[in-house]
Amino acid sequence: MDVTQVSAAGAVPQQPAAPAQTAVRQESKTPSQDIRTLEEMIREAREKADARRDQFQRAKPKQRYGDAPIEAYARLARARNQAGVSAAAGFARRKIIQLQSAKRTDSENAQQIQAAINQLRKAVSRAGKKKQDLAREQVSEKRRVKMEKEKRLREAKRLRQELRRTQALRAIRESGYVREAEVDSRMQSYIAKTQMELREQAQKLSAQIPPSVEAAARQYAAASAAGAPVESAGGGEAAEVSVQA
Repeated sequence: MDVTQVSAAGAVPQQPAAPAQTAVRQESKTPSQDIRTLEEMIREAREKADARRDQFQRAKPKQRYGDAPIEAYARLARARNQAGVSAAAGFARRKIIQLQSAKRTDSENAQQIQAAINQLRKAVSRAGKKKQDLAREQVSEKRRVKMEKEKRLREAKRLRQELRRTQALRAIRESGYVREAEVDSRMQSYIAKTQMELREQAQKLSAQIPPSVEAAARQYAAASAAGAPVESAGGGEAAEVSVQA
């Protein structure tokens, strides 16, 4: 009876030994599995974010920020008096305020918006110059009329020719403003398109590249630290089994 009790008492602690060793082996596999799971979660999150961003960009109409400077310069070129020039300058100022507000909300096209704002500010400055030119032309026209009344026809003819030449040069200069704005708008649109394509390529590459070695090492160390108490507990059970044996 004593031998049987001793053998039975010795057999009781040996039963949980196998589950403890299995738990230790399972815990030793957990860090790599956690890393793979984390990589899959990161990849899925990036894919969902890319899909959501692409859907939003397709749904959102593209703004043509470069049209505002072109319209401002066109109005400035059509102006024939001080009131028309003031109206063109007021249009440019209103567009500057609108684009400054759009720049705070549309950060992706901030560079294109800033280029349009710069063109509009130049339009306001050129509107002031045109006012001065129109004032000088009015003075020259009054002098010409006075010369004609005084029968100074030769001097009046010469002044008329100078006035027409000045107006022709101003018209050429103002048409060049419109072309400058058109070229700048196309250039900014091309730059924005190129930058967007580069960002998309970088995002695709980052989605394909797994986490860095340092990040994986940190994740492995964290998972190992989380599994360390279980392993030590398993080692204690094994020690108890060996002592009782």
